[in-house]
Amino acid sequence: MILVIGGAGYIGSHMLQLLRESNEPHIVFDNLERGHRKAVQDSRLMVGDLRSSDDVESLLRSTPEIDVVMHFAAYAYVGESVGEPAKYWENNTAAVMRLLDTMRGHGISKFVFSSTCATFGEPDYIPIDEKHPQRPINPYGESKLVVEKILDTYDHAYQTRSVCLRYFNAAGADPLGRIGEDHRPEVHLIPNAIYAAMGKTGPLKVFGSDYPTPDGTCVRDYIHVHDLARAHLLAVQHLRNGGDSRKYNLGNGKGFSIKDVIDVVSKVTGKPVPFEMADRRPGDPATLVGGSGKIKGDWGWEPIYGDLETIVEHAWNWHRTHPDGYDTVSE
Repeated sequence: MILVIGGAGYIGSHMLQLLRESNEPHIVFDNLERGHRKAVQDSRLMVGDLRSSDDVESLLRSTPEIDVVMHFAAYAYVGESVGEPAKYWENNTAAVMRLLDTMRGHGISKFVFSSTCATFGEPDYIPIDEKHPQRPINPYGESKLVVEKILDTYDHAYQTRSVCLRYFNAAGADPLGRIGEDHRPEVHLIPNAIYAAMGKTGPLKVFGSDYPTPDGTCVRDYIHVHDLARAHLLAVQHLRNGGDSRKYNLGNGKGFSIKDVIDVVSKVTGKPVPFEMADRRPGDPATLVGGSGKIKGDWGWEPIYGDLETIVEHAWNWHRTHPDGYDTVSE
């Protein structure tokens, strides 16, 4: 059985969707602070807090069938991490270390970890591959990198086998529109561009127009949330087959500027996206594009939904049918 920690969140809930479709037994553990009960759908949910050793111990003691743990329960707002670093170190790092120790006490040695391209910091070259130096420039990236290092030592000392998946920009929604993105506040570009097109917010703010990119705005790599979930399932299969610990970057290998995204959102929605230019934000690299050749070579993983227009179409389908996010969904 797979334990999905943080399964009520954006990426976690899409993982649950794939596990149900794959007939994989699983259980969800989430405190619902930033996730949504309705996003869990028919999966079994235990409400609890990762930061509570008692909650984690109770869960593992009551569910001895668990053999793999997936972790999606991180705080992930870069700006917030700068203003509230203690919150990030406690939840994203210290709580994960306690989880790993509790897992060891119950004989669970397989762990799939959601890491981030934020562990790399300012890129030396593009696309960013697994050999790129890791020099995070904010507490969020630091908190994830420390867990990667903890996992290295736990692999050596305790034979805890892990797969770390470093995401670039997660985007899109369930292709059938059953679940989608509902952050509060929303910080991701594609949903915010859709909100602006829908008239739910004011003009979209574009931070910086003088970057060394083709149109002066930042370039990012967008990867469909369903493709992320598929990589996690491959990681589970690898570990269950006795595989060693691995670290992979997950991106499309394609870069799109903010203005590219605005144009595609306008095309897909049939509505103009009002936007206004603003000053650069500190710490925003001009270009972040991931190289995923390693996971493609090792496991044959390829993005199914690599086209930006398709990613936006799936996001738009969710937002237009759920204008209030999960509050639109009846019990």
